Amino acid sequence: MHAPEFWARRSPLARVLSPFGVLYGLGARLRQALALPRSVAIPVVCVGNLTVGGAGKTPTALAIASTLREMGVSEPGRGPHYLTRGYGGRLAGPVRVDPAIHRAADVGDEPLLLAVDAPCWVSRDRFAGAQAAVAAGAQAIVMDDGLQNPGLRKTLSLAVVDGGAGFGNGYVLPAGPLREFAADGIDRVQALVVVGAVSLATERALARVAGDRPVLGARFVVDAAGIGGRRVFAFAGIARPEKFFASLEGVGCAVAGTAAFADHHAYSAAEIHALSERAEAAGAVLVATAKDHVRLPDAARAIVTRVDGRLVFDRPHAVADLLATAFRLDVPR
Repeated sequence: MHAPEFWARRSPLARVLSPFGVLYGLGARLRQALALPRSVAIPVVCVGNLTVGGAGKTPTALAIASTLREMGVSEPGRGPHYLTRGYGGRLAGPVRVDPAIHRAADVGDEPLLLAVDAPCWVSRDRFAGAQAAVAAGAQAIVMDDGLQNPGLRKTLSLAVVDGGAGFGNGYVLPAGPLREFAADGIDRVQALVVVGAVSLATERALARVAGDRPVLGARFVVDAAGIGGRRVFAFAGIARPEKFFASLEGVGCAVAGTAAFADHHAYSAAEIHALSERAEAAGAVLVATAKDHVRLPDAARAIVTRVDGRLVFDRPHAVADLLATAFRLDVPR
């Protein structure tokens, strides 16, 4: 879906819808209060967010798993496992994702990216998914999303915030982008990860709600191999496509044209053919994010250049210290 424009400001429509947002927020609060979360025998770190749409959860989850491996949670064939709902996929799970046989229609797009890095489990019942990971030998679980899911007890919870979009207009669905009252969600996390340049509105919102929780800065770094300095035509079906387009310019690409689609958009062969023709007419290479690339029809992947990247923390040792405290690990220096 595309986020409505009024979610970015307190417009008259947002104010009219705000009572419904209050009801939604109260319902989310009641769900948490009535929940009986269950524990598994290994540590669980949850990487979630407070708003609808992408804030950078999957890149953050990948960076957290990488940090854990650097800290010694890395026994051969074990290490951290990923756990996610598999948004947009048809399989309820628990199922271990296999990129060789599963498609985005089966398990969603993010799990296909995670499974390349480490074992990844898709399960709408997060506790059942965690049990499957434990049975398979996981040393730790890194959840991609699930901050609002009360079924599994977390050892450490992190809220990822888009530095530009922040909390939008500050209202709860449907009046704004928040999944729950911001204060309620932040009460359940131990730190916030803010991705990208921070707008003044986001800075003010964080000052109001973060309290004494650490605010960890991070940025997404695009891999310029093969595209740096080239003329490109870019398309993206992510929460904020403009961030991807700007990142291409940041690595020296000449962006000849762009096309934005709804988050998790399922591309057809006809759409990719049309985009390819536009790129050819512009004398440009057709490029897409890794998340978009896994949603392409098989025959279309060869004509679209996949652009990879990774999340980099501004203060890696602060992240390691946070994980060490929660997981009772020694921090390598």
